[in-house]
Amino acid sequence: MNIVVINGTEIKGCTYQIKETFLSVLRDGNEIVEYYFPKDMPHFCTGCKTCFFKDEKLCPHAEYTMPVWNAMLKADLLVFAAPVYALRTPGQMKALLDHFCCHWMVHRPDKAMFTKRAVILTNSIGASNREAQKDIATSLQWLGISDVRCLGFGLMEGVNWKELSDKRKNKIKRKVTNLAKKYVLFKHGHMGLKVRVLFNICRMIHKVLLKKEETPSADNQHWINNGWI
Repeated sequence: MNIVVINGTEIKGCTYQIKETFLSVLRDGNEIVEYYFPKDMPHFCTGCKTCFFKDEKLCPHAEYTMPVWNAMLKADLLVFAAPVYALRTPGQMKALLDHFCCHWMVHRPDKAMFTKRAVILTNSIGASNREAQKDIATSLQWLGISDVRCLGFGLMEGVNWKELSDKRKNKIKRKVTNLAKKYVLFKHGHMGLKVRVLFNICRMIHKVLLKKEETPSADNQHWINNGWI
């Protein structure tokens, strides 16, 4: 199984420990590729729209974004690990996902995404993890991934891993390990009902837009090439 891990921070703190616990169950026999942000993708989207109107390979940040995107396409399991900043996902994680909006189903979805599974691991001091997870999960859903699981923790006892009691650490590790065990056996994801509905809505939109175009847009040409319209 090919696993790609997107780390929303370079700090080897609580997020790192949670992610490492998850991967420890899956290291044997699997290929794991990791990216750490902002190091591996230091740029924000500039809004030039080159990816939408032409090609994502022409993005001014393609040297950073394309290796990550190509790795994601090859992966069977995607793991997103991030701390919660101001109740949301870190800016560096959002910056990466912003670059991939051209692959949302309303634009140029890649059918490889329809069979992937994803896990989102988050932590905060005590605030809700839900909105931070939703930032990532929403992008994954629009990329076409239906099988997305989230696991978040309120650390409660401190900011640093060393500050947590053994009891708290063991509770976190136990929950993360139990989740990881669900991915030991390889299986493909599938297109769930919500993603299927979104895909069909987007298909109807593209059919309408195509009738108004003398020359198909990059998005519509992609749908034509895939036999979807």
